[in-house]
Amino acid sequence: MLAKEWLKNAKDVMIDIENTQMDNIRKAAVLMAGSIEAERWVHLFGCGHATLPIEEMYPRIGGFVGFHPIIELPLTFFTNIVGGMSVQQFVFLERVEGYGLEIMKGWNFDARDCMWLFSHTGINAVNIDVALESKRQGMKVIVYGSAAEASGKKSRHSSERTLFELADVVVDTRVPANDASVPLKNHFDKVGPVSTMAFVTAVWMTVTTVAEILDEKGVKLYIHSSHNIPGDTTAHDRLDQALKEYKRRSAGL
Repeated sequence: MLAKEWLKNAKDVMIDIENTQMDNIRKAAVLMAGSIEAERWVHLFGCGHATLPIEEMYPRIGGFVGFHPIIELPLTFFTNIVGGMSVQQFVFLERVEGYGLEIMKGWNFDARDCMWLFSHTGINAVNIDVALESKRQGMKVIVYGSAAEASGKKSRHSSERTLFELADVVVDTRVPANDASVPLKNHFDKVGPVSTMAFVTAVWMTVTTVAEILDEKGVKLYIHSSHNIPGDTTAHDRLDQALKEYKRRSAGL
């Protein structure tokens, strides 16, 4: 049964992350906690389906202020599969060197910030632009993706470096290079990718570790509360406080 085969593949990746990546997750979380404690930002960037862990992380119930999603619409919007802003344009744009630098011009950064990038392969130019510019501005660069599987792949950037080679901390999502994991009898290509599940798993393992570090230091977290629980009369107020704090901190962005 292919449904169970996909489920096993996804579970195996999650277990592999637990068995091999805890030290690096902790290293990444320490850097992020330092930025948030300083009332600075952990900036989030990815392209294509690598924006999904960003959208999952913030804003959402159980997330907290300190994470700044940078999602460039032409690099993520897949509702128009063909026509305007389609898959073809996306595939072209993520390989255009210099585009990432232009995206970075839209925001103000600080050396106390972190840049957290998501990329399965780590070879496309836009992500590498963002990483190089982040390092130039003094930020720590944290990269999540299939690092071991990307070993030996040629960068599509003139620097000839991959995203994983530029990172201060790498968390390997342990996903096969092909991503799709379930074979079919009558087709060459597999179905059932697991990279999104791996990204989201690594995200919440990291964010909960950041929260643990800050909580133990006595740092107040502005957490997005669920406003759908009957009897919780202050949920909306807590959510409003979190959004107000995000607005205050983001004034300088």
